[in-house]
Amino acid sequence: MVTRLRRLEGLVGGRLNDVDYGSIAELVGNTDAAEGEDLDYKREHYGNGDEGREELAKDVAAFANYSGGLLILGMAENKGVPSRVFDVDLDDNRLRHIQRAVANNTAPPVPYEAIPVHKPDAPGTGFLLLAIPRSPHAPHAVTARPTRLSRDALRYPRRSGSQTDWLTETDVATAYRARYTAAAQRDQRLADVEEELVDAVESRTTPHLIVTLVPEQAGDMVIDSGRFARYQEELLATQLYLGQGSSNFGRVNVGPRQLIVAEGGGRYSSRAELHRDGSAAIAISLSGRIHVDEYEDAQLHTAEPGDVVYPLLCALPFLASHARDRAAASGLAHVRVALVSDMAAHPTQHNVLDLNRPAIVPFRVDRIDPATGRPQPLTHESYPYAVADAGVLLDDLADLDRGLLQAAAALADELLQAYGYPETGLITRTGHLHPAQFTQRNSGAVEQWAGQRGLL
Repeated sequence: MVTRLRRLEGLVGGRLNDVDYGSIAELVGNTDAAEGEDLDYKREHYGNGDEGREELAKDVAAFANYSGGLLILGMAENKGVPSRVFDVDLDDNRLRHIQRAVANNTAPPVPYEAIPVHKPDAPGTGFLLLAIPRSPHAPHAVTARPTRLSRDALRYPRRSGSQTDWLTETDVATAYRARYTAAAQRDQRLADVEEELVDAVESRTTPHLIVTLVPEQAGDMVIDSGRFARYQEELLATQLYLGQGSSNFGRVNVGPRQLIVAEGGGRYSSRAELHRDGSAAIAISLSGRIHVDEYEDAQLHTAEPGDVVYPLLCALPFLASHARDRAAASGLAHVRVALVSDMAAHPTQHNVLDLNRPAIVPFRVDRIDPATGRPQPLTHESYPYAVADAGVLLDDLADLDRGLLQAAAALADELLQAYGYPETGLITRTGHLHPAQFTQRNSGAVEQWAGQRGLL
């Protein structure tokens, strides 16, 4: 998942992982590309000694502690303006050194992405881009041994214009409080959004997938008559299920600080709640099988792995697009996916007593033996409720690219471990699809969509 830095993408003409050598070289002399709070240039690699490790740790932590940014290695600057290209080595040893230096000299370790940009006529040399997102785990400290005398015992850098400042003790205390307060608020918001959706469909008694997304930085979707008409038109034309080529939603209503979207009036149609702050949740009824005894009483609900992974793959970009495109949220988001055999099995419903409600039917995720049509369980345990969490980049999901596949794989693998799967095998953690491993109901749709997106 490559960090999205919009201003810098405008300078180089595209996403950072797609940029070519010429686009970086053409920054020479461009005053719009001067060093700033989100951009810094280095003529050469950081040194291997204590001073080099300290400088690298300081630079990446300063960006992470502020708004994120980009380090371009292989470019000299004059008064902050890029002035001359000095190609640097792009061999694996250099990349491993940077990885070790950042991991060992920042606390908590700063997340970043290294993007080599090779020179066309001299592969192995060129520019090295270090993309650092704004970190939800800030403040990050520099733990490298100081190479210069300083009165400051605290070593927390933060970008300030084209320079780096050091946080005071008060700044650090405030940043730590903000970190834990924001995390607690986000977790509570996630729980509240999911619970609100579950309450709306609490009478449902068959297996559902519930996907909930909350942005790290809240957005603000304006709801008025004009905008609602536009939202309604967009949502009624939305193709929720990837690769099927048809719109799915039949109803869009305004709710309390949200839009409520449903496939139709059916008892088990998909329902989504899209909130003003960019948070969103969707409940999707799972395709599967009901196994009965001779008295026609349901004994077991089962779904195949593809019945779970496919709706998850469809739900993620739908929710992320709402957060980014309607609420103008950006950056990181937290996603929770829950698998419930019956809404009564959801933790928020445990205190609800309904004597007329049928008993919860056991649920498993099993592959189906094509010869017998019977399930092939990896475990005989049934779980009425399973959950998985992941941090994601909104743009990765909304842009329907490889990052969507990586996020879906991480969530699906964790979710289905409750049913005996070390990993699903349908999508790899590197973002590679195996459409044939999905079910007959959705493998064709997955393959068609992935082929159109160049993801096969």
